[in-house]
Amino acid sequence: MLNRRTFLGTAAAGIAASSLPFRAHAATPLTMQAAWINDAEFAGYFLAMDQGYYTEAGLNLEYLSGGPDVIPESTIIAGRADLALTTPDTTIKAIVEQGAPFKIIGAQYQKNPIGIVSLAKNPINTPQDLIGKTLAVPPVNVISVEAMLKMNGIEPGQVNIVPYAYDPTPLVKGEIDASLDFTTNVPFTIQQAGEEATSFLLYDFGYTIYNDTVVVTEQVLAEKRDLLVAWLRASRKGWEENLADPSVWPPKFADTYFKGTGRSIENELYFNAAQKPLMESPEGYFALTEDGIEKCLSALGEVGIVGNTDMFDTSLLAEV
Repeated sequence: MLNRRTFLGTAAAGIAASSLPFRAHAATPLTMQAAWINDAEFAGYFLAMDQGYYTEAGLNLEYLSGGPDVIPESTIIAGRADLALTTPDTTIKAIVEQGAPFKIIGAQYQKNPIGIVSLAKNPINTPQDLIGKTLAVPPVNVISVEAMLKMNGIEPGQVNIVPYAYDPTPLVKGEIDASLDFTTNVPFTIQQAGEEATSFLLYDFGYTIYNDTVVVTEQVLAEKRDLLVAWLRASRKGWEENLADPSVWPPKFADTYFKGTGRSIENELYFNAAQKPLMESPEGYFALTEDGIEKCLSALGEVGIVGNTDMFDTSLLAEV
C-alpha cells in the first residue's frame, strides 16, 4: 500500500481524536486500529462485527478507524489499541531503528495493492514502458519505486519522477504518463472521469511486500495470545464470507460503516472485487508463509530496511 503514514518515535504521535469506535458486545475487550478510513479495505472486519463473529469468539471488539493523521504503530505503543494494521516497511523500520517491540502475526494483503496506473489509451504495462515517461509518485514512496526500477534493470534517471498528491486528475488530463497508486481503487476513479485505466503491481515486478500487516506489541502477544487467535479466527471468517461474493456486502454497509466517506457504493464494490486476488492464499486469509516472509524481507532490503524472520510470529495462525 502507499505509505500513507510514517511511524513516529513518541507514543502519542499521530493518534487521532476523531477515530470512531464500533463495538460488538461480548465478554473480553480487544481494540483494533485500522490503517485508513472506512472503505472496502476493511469490509471483512465490518462483516464480522455485523454478523457477531467477534462476539461468538468471546471478544468485545472496539474498532478504531484510521485516517491521514493516524499512525497505527503509535496507537499500539500508547496502549490505545491491542493490534493494528500497518505497512511492513514502517513497522520493520521501527523495530530496526527504534527498537520498537513489535511482532507481525498476520498479513491481510499477500500482494501489496500499490502499482503503476496509466490510461488504457497510453498504456504502461511493464517497468520498461516507463523509460522516458513521466511518473508521479508520492514522496514517501520514491525509494520503493526506485528499488522496483533497479530490480528491472532501469536507472532512476531513465524515468522522470515527479511528486504525486493522490489525485489522478493530472493523469486524466495527460499531464503525466502514469502514477503510483492503489490498483484496487484509483482505476474506478479514472473510469468515473471518463477514461479507462490499466495498471500493474510493483509486487509482480520484484517489490514483493505484504500490506496491512497485523501488528502487536510483544507484551500484548504474551498477555492476550488467546484473544489474538480468536480475533484472527473471527476476522478470517468475515473475509471468507465477504469475498465469497464481493458484490453482496458493501451495499449493506452504505448507511453504517461507509456512511459519510464521500465515496460511492459502486466504488466500494469495485474495490472489494479488485482486492480479492491480492488477499487470497492457499494457507487462508492472513497467511504468513516462509516464502512470503522471505520475499517481503528481500524486497525491503532493497530499500535499506534490513529485517529478519524473528520479527514475525506465525504460530498464532497455526491455531486458527
